[in-house]
Amino acid sequence: QVQLVESGGGLVQAGGSLRLSCVASGRTFSSYAMGWFRQAPGKEREFVAAISWSGGSTYYAESVKGRFTISRDNAKNTVYLQMNSLKPEDTAIYYCAADATMKSIFRPLGYDYWGQGTQVTVSS
Repeated sequence: QVQLVESGGGLVQAGGSLRLSCVASGRTFSSYAMGWFRQAPGKEREFVAAISWSGGSTYYAESVKGRFTISRDNAKNTVYLQMNSLKPEDTAIYYCAADATMKSIFRPLGYDYWGQGTQVTVSS
């Protein structure tokens, strides 16, 4: 079992930055690939970014490439999402998730555990 708790969301003006954190419980954090997804009102949950077990491989949605950076600190059981140059269309609830197999990292169904989400609101 892995429990995930996100933090760092909030209200920011367009062009601003936020850093999201996701802390995992348990001693097997380094066994999981980690992902960030987001869901805006009335829309499906969509992939944002993912990182491999070791942190050596990262993946991004085209819409955030060059603006967002995913990273992890296995010693702290934490994964981060640094979000720069934020746009109003980035407004959503952001979720972190843990994936034991990395067989389908771009799809929500590929993940085994989810956090409760943190709201990010970008004003224009």
